[in-house]
Amino acid sequence: MHLKYIIYMGKGDTKTRKGKIFKGSFGIKRPRKKKIVYEQTEKKRVYCEPDSLEIKGKITGIKYKVFLAEDLNDINIDKFDINDANSSCRLNDGKHSFAVAKWVSPKRTRSYPYERVYNTLNVSKKITVIPIIKDEGIDGDRDFLQWDTVSLMSLLDVFVIFAYYNKAVKNENYENKITNFQFDNKDVISKIKEIEQYHSSASHWNLNELKNNLHSIIDKAKKSYIEIGKTTGAKLHDFNGIDNFKEKIGKDVEQFMQFSREKAKEAQSREIITTQPKEALSTLTKAKIIITNYLGGQYFFTVDEIETDNDTVSLIESKHSKNAILPSIGDIKDGLLKMILYSNLCHVSVDEVEMKCKAVLNLTSTKLKGELTSEVPVRDKTDFLSNNNFSQKQIKFIDALFDEAKENGFIIKIGFAK
Repeated sequence: MHLKYIIYMGKGDTKTRKGKIFKGSFGIKRPRKKKIVYEQTEKKRVYCEPDSLEIKGKITGIKYKVFLAEDLNDINIDKFDINDANSSCRLNDGKHSFAVAKWVSPKRTRSYPYERVYNTLNVSKKITVIPIIKDEGIDGDRDFLQWDTVSLMSLLDVFVIFAYYNKAVKNENYENKITNFQFDNKDVISKIKEIEQYHSSASHWNLNELKNNLHSIIDKAKKSYIEIGKTTGAKLHDFNGIDNFKEKIGKDVEQFMQFSREKAKEAQSREIITTQPKEALSTLTKAKIIITNYLGGQYFFTVDEIETDNDTVSLIESKHSKNAILPSIGDIKDGLLKMILYSNLCHVSVDEVEMKCKAVLNLTSTKLKGELTSEVPVRDKTDFLSNNNFSQKQIKFIDALFDEAKENGFIIKIGFAK
């Protein structure tokens, strides 16, 4: 008599760590995680401790078509002042045309800088102006430029002008806080004209500026803040912090990368245990994701929610509104920049187990009835829009949003949340 044995290996072996993760069975000795399974869907939403999941992915190139970029105002470069310009605009000199976006802080979670960049992505040559340091005074915040911001802009083929503020006024509501910051406009225009004649890539420009000019810009920023402190009478943060920043980043890009990543990891760990006012999450499923690109940049993001379905993980970016029927356009475009990253991910792994990946932008409101996704038939979409009394302008926006999702391979979900 011959006995026939079937040997299961890899994901099929439920006794191994990989097999248990693939099956969703955690065994006896491994700590069990609470599961929340919704009857209306076969997908599982898994509750987990913040540090228990590690998601990794790679980006080898960006392929994305933008549908919702704003029409940019055209400005002649001879009349351009960065401080008076809109957050995104188009510059012309008669021969060349390029888009310019400005950040008000080097911190990417303030004032929707991703929306500003998003609005320039339809223009072939793109520039973004970022203050390397913003010190609001000891009654406010102080933020510094991070490597991953530069790397992300390089990935999107955006030229970065590392700028500094040389003017500000005292905030009358605080003893030691300043406001109404202004860039050194002459310095910004000088850099724009350099980029105008620059024939290499944005990535090459950005790295060259980091290596050769960042230290001198930090010195100019420090000198300006000393003068601003004198003229406003507001006490600013210890200037040793600026010296420390300059020392930490060195002149070696690798050193700057390492310093910034440690800061990013600390911020990521804080964010992962926090639910923001503009997030309405169905489950406590925030997770860390580390994205590596071909430029060597690493992005330490926090995914608002994850959802697993057999061998597929959905990375969900959530935007919420309590008072309006949809989140703000700024919020949505901020989410779309995440979709550019998530929809171009490959080699995605969850706890070292390779999985397929879906990118999802989840838009919720307390004012909505029911749920709509970009994958539903036209009739269901029409019923949802009618039941929720969307205006024609909002319907046109949703149509363009769904077109962008379908074109670029991600999913939009719109529905009720408290």
